[in-house]
Amino acid sequence: MAIRVWISLFLCVCALLGSESYASENEDTQSKEFVVTLDHSNFSDFVGRHKFIVVEFYAPWCGHCKKLVPEYEKAAEILSQNDPPVVLAKVDANEEQNKALAGEFDVKGFPTLKILRYGGSVVQDYKGPREADGIVSYVKKQSGPASAEIKSSKDAEDFIDVNKIIIVGVFPEFSGEKFENFTAVAERLRADYDFGHTLDAKLLPRGDSSVSGPVVRLFKPFDELFVDFQVFDVDALAKLVEEATIPTVTVFNKDPNNHPFVVKFFNSPNAKAMLFVNFNIFDSFKSKYHEVAEQYKGNDISFLIGDVEASQGAFQYFGLKEDQTPLIIIQTNEGEKYLKTNVEPDHIASWVKEFKDGKVKPYKKSEPIPEVNNEPVKVVVADNFQDMVFNSGKNVLIEFYAPWCGHCKQLAPILDEVAVSFESDADVMIAKIDATANDYSQGTFEVKGYPTLYFKSASGKLLQHQGGRTKEDIIDFIQKNRDKAAEQSPGKDEL
Repeated sequence: MAIRVWISLFLCVCALLGSESYASENEDTQSKEFVVTLDHSNFSDFVGRHKFIVVEFYAPWCGHCKKLVPEYEKAAEILSQNDPPVVLAKVDANEEQNKALAGEFDVKGFPTLKILRYGGSVVQDYKGPREADGIVSYVKKQSGPASAEIKSSKDAEDFIDVNKIIIVGVFPEFSGEKFENFTAVAERLRADYDFGHTLDAKLLPRGDSSVSGPVVRLFKPFDELFVDFQVFDVDALAKLVEEATIPTVTVFNKDPNNHPFVVKFFNSPNAKAMLFVNFNIFDSFKSKYHEVAEQYKGNDISFLIGDVEASQGAFQYFGLKEDQTPLIIIQTNEGEKYLKTNVEPDHIASWVKEFKDGKVKPYKKSEPIPEVNNEPVKVVVADNFQDMVFNSGKNVLIEFYAPWCGHCKQLAPILDEVAVSFESDADVMIAKIDATANDYSQGTFEVKGYPTLYFKSASGKLLQHQGGRTKEDIIDFIQKNRDKAAEQSPGKDEL
């Protein structure tokens, strides 16, 4: 998936809708805004004057953005009193004049928050909380030194959380090329990991206490619990850190300490092998699955074991049923799925080998093709998707929805009205697909949440609709992007 955030398979969160203006909901209650408003005309100059700044890219219609408004403003007020002050800013990425700026920062959804360092020369994703106190704490940490000095056993005890990835450099002195390179890696990866440095390995809880360095010790709550590196090339060390922080088998359950590793699993470029099992019988599968994962480690496939109880989002996404468990499913980056249901521990290794050898047929999930499809909004399923969307020769607006999604239900009557407006236009079709019950090309369609709207022109041009969700907004979007050959616009009285 282009988004590289496969965790959405589990979360199944609806995209919020909204049409009210974002611009300062706090104006009535406070005379001063602490969040700085930027746009294409002043962005570069303002950012260029700051060593550290956080920028939110938002859209006025985005419900998540509106929810963030008071928290972001409160955090900005608190951070303005910091020494030195820290600036929070915002850009309306929905404004036509700011869209190029949003594209420059790879903004694909709203809100997107970015940390800009050294006048904007270094750009990092903001990965912290979305409530005021959490924003303040995270930003203060990110704006301080990239690596914290560990001077005592108490420092080490406070700093090295047994449930987190912690990276500590041991050096005979805090100078020289190796120390500088370690600091550069810490700066590069600080949004993902906590870095520390010390002169005394005896202060650290695990590993050889006699080393004087230079050595980099990575602590982790899985597999071998720590690993030492003596590589200090910046790119090579960063790569080693990224590889060492992915568990051989990622565990997905209700323990929040595991969730960062689940995110890393789904952000990996590898194919994803996922074993879903009732954790009451976890132990009978654990060793066998781990053996297979060890065998294919570094071989373009990552492994996760998920508790059935905690994985209902995945079951909805894949269209699976609990009576099929224990089951293993592999999904490639091209979106193809391979499924083995009611699997036994001793079957895992042979089935994964068959998959690697190309002997397993892809699993395709589809509802039946409707016998009658005469409603204004046409029903698309996996088995007729190609014919109705890509081979129809029409301009097609298609909604990816989930039956349980409240915002999809709110959008349904609006799409009905849009479809009625185009009933006399043979070149336009409004359609919908239940994305929880049907497969689609994830390499083509990036569905982060529900509802998601895509438009395919008659000539094959494909783009995502990210604007307003009123009838008028959607009709304008279709008219702007459709192929014009036989265009028949809805009359003004219809709008």
